[in-house]
Amino acid sequence: MSKSDLPVASDPQDRAVVPQPPAARRLERLLTGPIAPMLARLAAPNVAVATALTLVTIADAWFVGQVGTLALASLALVFPLQALMQMMSAGAMGGGVSSAVARALGASRPDRAQAVLLHALVIAVAMALLYVVIGAGLARPLFTLLGARGEVLEGAVDYAQIAFGGAVAMWLANTFASTFRGTGDMTTPAVVLIATSAIQIGLSGALTLGWGPFPALGLRGPAIALVAAFSLAALTLWASLALGRAGFRPSLRGLPLQSELFRDILKVGAIACGNAFLTIATVLIVTRLVAAQGPAALAGYGLGSRLELMLVPLAFGVGGALTASVGANFGAKHYVRARRIAWAGGLFTGVVAAAVGVTAALWPSLWLSLFTTDPSAYAAGALYLAIVGPFYGFFGLGMALYFASQGTGRMVWPLSAGVLRFAVTAGGGALAVGVFAAGTTVVFVLVAVGLVCFGGLLAASLFSSVWRSS
Repeated sequence: MSKSDLPVASDPQDRAVVPQPPAARRLERLLTGPIAPMLARLAAPNVAVATALTLVTIADAWFVGQVGTLALASLALVFPLQALMQMMSAGAMGGGVSSAVARALGASRPDRAQAVLLHALVIAVAMALLYVVIGAGLARPLFTLLGARGEVLEGAVDYAQIAFGGAVAMWLANTFASTFRGTGDMTTPAVVLIATSAIQIGLSGALTLGWGPFPALGLRGPAIALVAAFSLAALTLWASLALGRAGFRPSLRGLPLQSELFRDILKVGAIACGNAFLTIATVLIVTRLVAAQGPAALAGYGLGSRLELMLVPLAFGVGGALTASVGANFGAKHYVRARRIAWAGGLFTGVVAAAVGVTAALWPSLWLSLFTTDPSAYAAGALYLAIVGPFYGFFGLGMALYFASQGTGRMVWPLSAGVLRFAVTAGGGALAVGVFAAGTTVVFVLVAVGLVCFGGLLAASLFSSVWRSS
């Protein structure tokens, strides 16, 4: 008998350890990892993205502020609609994509996750075309309806025709990013979006103010920078998906379109888009009510409400992690763990938002002085922050729980909270001004009450049956 024929002892230490694929490790953390460290690890890249988006918003406002108060008023008109597109593509329909991908992977169905991406792309292109028609094609009548006249109207139209004419760039970039987030990979989209945000800031300043060899395009500058940055992000994220970094490779052929998969995305995404629309419609109606007080008041309110809307990407920093982790746990039927995750993320976001709001209310110059020296604009912005800022915590809590609810696949409570806020703020504000000739102080008080209703109702939803069964 040769030496090679002798039996070999089996030693567990001699066995090769097969490493777990990255996608499987991410899923395991979502389902079994300690909640606080898991959320912190997932949320950190998203918070970094939120910070980058916030810096873009601040930079755009600062650059435009150098052009003049009328330009700031134009930006105040367009910003809610731009924020709506960002909210719909990243947090609303994007949340539907993340939720569907996470629930598919939680149920051990990577083939279904691959099919979800194809259906998500169809939805993204359709939604982008809607923004091209309404935001770009109907820009002039839309902003005229909102009370814009003269130079303010022309500036808003110039910005909107470019920003919404290239809407497909933002929709594709955020759809690809949402696909990654649904797998538990927050890092890849974060790196790409942070890098392109830095490019956007530099390009925005160069094209708005005419740095170096670049032309001074005024309000067209930040719009061009927006489209260019998201186009680059979309191409980069698609290349990452094609390399299989999400745990599956996208395929645009051989996968038939299925109504059931569209429903799986839209049962979250469509309702979430409705909620995003109500959020922005509230801001737009208040904008219309304030616009009657003149361009300076409109510019000041625009700066104040801009800080509120900037809490949305901050909430999404934690919310993206909540959608993925709650979705994976609902797919695996771990309902108690899903509810604990929602509470942890919601309370953290509420505390951070409250700190921002109280700081802005006590020291409004920290924010307003960055953008304007106009006394009337400053006064309007300071009044808004003094009244509404202390209640930002309810908005942060509600937005985080809104993203957590996307993971459950059920959106009745978030929609109800959005309707209630709209009725109190927009409906109450229109009634107060139109019937009782109330001033901006009363309108701003109703904005604050609406935030309390929104956050309070979503907190109450965690005690409902939605969070106890699939």
